[in-house]
Amino acid sequence: MNGPNLLTLLRIFFVPLLVAALLGGAFVEPYLAALTGPLAITRETFALIIFLAAGATDLLDGYLARRWSQITTVGTLLDPIADKLLISAALVSLVDVHRVPAWMVILIIGREFAVSGLRSIAAAGGYTIEASELGKTKMVTQVVAIALVIAGIQWPWLNQFALIAMWAVVLFALVSAADYFRKFWGSIDSHVKTRRRRELLAWQRQQRKLRRASVDASAKAVSKG
Repeated sequence: MNGPNLLTLLRIFFVPLLVAALLGGAFVEPYLAALTGPLAITRETFALIIFLAAGATDLLDGYLARRWSQITTVGTLLDPIADKLLISAALVSLVDVHRVPAWMVILIIGREFAVSGLRSIAAAGGYTIEASELGKTKMVTQVVAIALVIAGIQWPWLNQFALIAMWAVVLFALVSAADYFRKFWGSIDSHVKTRRRRELLAWQRQQRKLRRASVDASAKAVSKG
């Protein structure tokens, strides 16, 4: 397990802490007071710190993996899962505390399922979909927007900026999803059709060989008879 993958696992570990900080209520406060001591950090501030730390690991693990040439199959598969867990957990928790409209979260998470489904179809056809620039921008926008929403619980004057940022997240989510389907659906369809055609041709060649072998065997049997 290399350093970038450990950072990805750390991001997954942050998810239950974030949910507990946002939804734990009075149950979490004694533990938080014991943890922070004289700093007296509120649950909302603690949640913001956790979320920003988790978002920082998302930027850092990719950078280190490229810089140290430690890009692995496990990391490639685990990184988007960690991202989706973090963002989905944060958004669902914020819906529960009435800080984000539910319809926005449904659109954002629905986009993730749609793109993940597209990636699965592509992988089944032997085609790899790379993350687009819009997709990367969408992730950064999500981190900024969710951070503003969480901060707005403690500092209400940030709520207007948080709402604008959430609208930007919805916009980027829809546009980036459309970009994925526009750019790759035709390529995936063509790739899968080409592979199927090759498989069919190989099967036909095999059948011709079998028929020839059968005819030759019949001819030899007749000549011996």
